[in-house]
Amino acid sequence: MSTDTIAFIGGGQMARALIGGLVAGGHDAHAIRVADPLPAQRESISRDFPGVLAVADNAAAAAGASAWVLAVKPQQMREACAGLAGLAARQRPLVISVAAGIRLAELSAWLGEGVPVVRSMPNRPALLRAGITALVAGVGVGAAERKRAGALLAAAGACEWLDDESLMDAVTAVSGSGPAYLFLLVEMLEAAACAEGLPPATARRLAVETIHGAARMARELGEEPSVLREQVTSKGGTTAAALAVLEAAGIRETFARAVRAARLRSEELAGGGR
Repeated sequence: MSTDTIAFIGGGQMARALIGGLVAGGHDAHAIRVADPLPAQRESISRDFPGVLAVADNAAAAAGASAWVLAVKPQQMREACAGLAGLAARQRPLVISVAAGIRLAELSAWLGEGVPVVRSMPNRPALLRAGITALVAGVGVGAAERKRAGALLAAAGACEWLDDESLMDAVTAVSGSGPAYLFLLVEMLEAAACAEGLPPATARRLAVETIHGAARMARELGEEPSVLREQVTSKGGTTAAALAVLEAAGIRETFARAVRAARLRSEELAGGGR
């Protein structure tokens, strides 16, 4: 990782996840700046990441930085960009947004034409550097800038580039909201285990570790999920009995409707105006 200066506009959890990953990956902490209006947030960042400069003023953090990560809340993005537009016009930094629902056209309009902008959608596991981030490049973003944006976001986990920004709403529904679906599965599996007589602590551990191990298998073995499922499912066995109940309840159709509802809501929020 280079020592080029990176400015984070907003010092919340996603910014902290990226800063932690960058520093762990060898980026010089002294080449990272964070702007946040909350004194407690700035003190926490300075304490947890020695060498990182935390300031209250966005322009003070962004001045001279070759990459800006916009990590403020979506409803604060327009104001933040407006305050940085003049500086962006002079510096032409690579700008990376991690705010949900803010489209490239909006970012370009607020920052000024000609500023290279990348829109990204990280997810919650980025806090453990185990996330997945979808990225889409705006007009004028070249190969070198794409490479740099990917390397920066890779500090929080895997990255996937999209060619079509309209797919970001589907990404939000799958990987953005997806951790909640898995947490619900943990809840349900744990509750079912307790109902069958297992102690709560044992039920929790069995549920969490089973899902963790199965996810690792899906990631690392390279097999289709359907193949992995079939390998666990003996004809006439216990797993087959359980899956038959789920299939009869229409779990596939229900899950598809849930993801579609999340996508449609993402579209509504993005089009709602700010």
